[in-house]
Amino acid sequence: MIVGAGFAGYRTAQILSRRARGRAEIVLLNPTDYFLYLPLLPQVAAGILEPRRVTVSLSGTLPHVRLVLGEAGRIDLDARQVHYSGPEGEGGTLSYDRLVLAAGSVNKLLPIPGVAEHAHGFRGLPEALYLRDHVTRQVELAAATDDRRRCSSRCTFVVVGAGYTGTEVAAHGQLFTDAQVAKQPLRTGMRPRWILLDIADRVLPELDERLSRTADTVLRERGVDVRMGTSVKEATSDGVLLTDGEFVDTRTLVWCVGVRPDPLAESLGLPMERGRLLVDPHLQVPGRPEVFACGDAAAVPDLENPGSYTPMTAQHAWRQGKVCAHNIAASFGDGERQAYRHKDLGFVVDLGGAKAAANPLGVNLSGVAAGAVTRGYHLAAMPGNRVRVAADWLLDAVLPRQAVQLGLVRSWSVPLDTASPEVARVPGRPGSAGPTDTDGKPGGESVKTRSGGEPARNQPGGEPARNQPGGEPAKNQPGGEPAKNRPTAGTSDVAPPPDQPGPGPDVAPGPVRRTDRFTEGDA
Repeated sequence: MIVGAGFAGYRTAQILSRRARGRAEIVLLNPTDYFLYLPLLPQVAAGILEPRRVTVSLSGTLPHVRLVLGEAGRIDLDARQVHYSGPEGEGGTLSYDRLVLAAGSVNKLLPIPGVAEHAHGFRGLPEALYLRDHVTRQVELAAATDDRRRCSSRCTFVVVGAGYTGTEVAAHGQLFTDAQVAKQPLRTGMRPRWILLDIADRVLPELDERLSRTADTVLRERGVDVRMGTSVKEATSDGVLLTDGEFVDTRTLVWCVGVRPDPLAESLGLPMERGRLLVDPHLQVPGRPEVFACGDAAAVPDLENPGSYTPMTAQHAWRQGKVCAHNIAASFGDGERQAYRHKDLGFVVDLGGAKAAANPLGVNLSGVAAGAVTRGYHLAAMPGNRVRVAADWLLDAVLPRQAVQLGLVRSWSVPLDTASPEVARVPGRPGSAGPTDTDGKPGGESVKTRSGGEPARNQPGGEPARNQPGGEPAKNQPGGEPAKNRPTAGTSDVAPPPDQPGPGPDVAPGPVRRTDRFTEGDA
């Protein structure tokens, strides 16, 4: 049984199914029915790739693996059982002979006031879809106003974290908004402004200094305001206060400071290393030979650098999945165990357009050559959709990019503090907002987002944050109408129109249309 279908879990299932050849039952437990290729997620947010291009069907590419949709809750190691909750609230129990924990990681949180309420992460497809809609909406609203201050606030986008994700989000974001303004100039004559913050002294601090300088140069030439040694001190509904004392008016705060292991690993009561499950070089949990762990949730000893552990990257997760599959087969007498060793093959960072920074096999590249290597690497690494991805890249090169709001993901459905960034919160579904009273406060027992965990303040079921249904709407979180125009689950002071049926027991409540009041942003 494999928990999680990220890079490590997917690779384990893929290799193990080839080795088993029908001799074993392989069960894959995952909240979604797809594998997400995370490195291309910034291109989804920038409108280059359609969302389905970066998702690979689990049932379509793993035909000999039984897929169970659900989220793991309690794991009984002694009984060898995993208790899970399904997408519609139903519970279930799965037994195993061998268990692979590959639950991955979630957004890393820091104790900074206001961040949990006003920032959004970038770990799942719902967050990328929300950011694309949100950025498009801000530019469109800015283009319709003559107020320079309001225009500046809407067209200022703050990204915290200058690692892989934050750098790529800022680079692609600047191109995306510039293309929108080129077709619909702002009345005030202003230009969208992207700010990239990090407490480190340089962009991409984990890479070679030459690659870091290349990325920094591209960002600055493009117009991104790169500020190293600076971070967020406080986030509010009107903007962010920086550690250098400056207050930046903005409606957008993207949180890319890093990741932390999935909280599921901590619930097992096994030896941990900074939130990661401690394993031996063979990816087995000491004292529990039937339990394996790999990917971001596992602290794997780095045999190339004794005394340290492998970093939480997609490359390591993918390779560890292969070793894990071989060692599981070996535990049944098929082959010999292998210790996980790695050799650095280089890194690639996509900076949008024809720009990139890459060092394949230690050779530092920049410009068009780096761009070609980067895209070639992604096509080779993806387990599917290669032709579709290449077609989208070709279309983006010859056709203008579409910038429209689909409105599929609202601000409150992608909270920063969540154990499941791959799943958007939906009203009326498990883990979503519960009944509220007329004051917008929770009127029922809180719904926990994961077994054994307390709800975060900005999550449905906990204390309502300002940008959540039932609380005061946050000005920097468009994506939903203000709370007074949004019905609560269970109470409403306005009856639905005759052509709008009331929600049934299995139907999420929809918005009630009102014509007696209007707010900023309404058509």
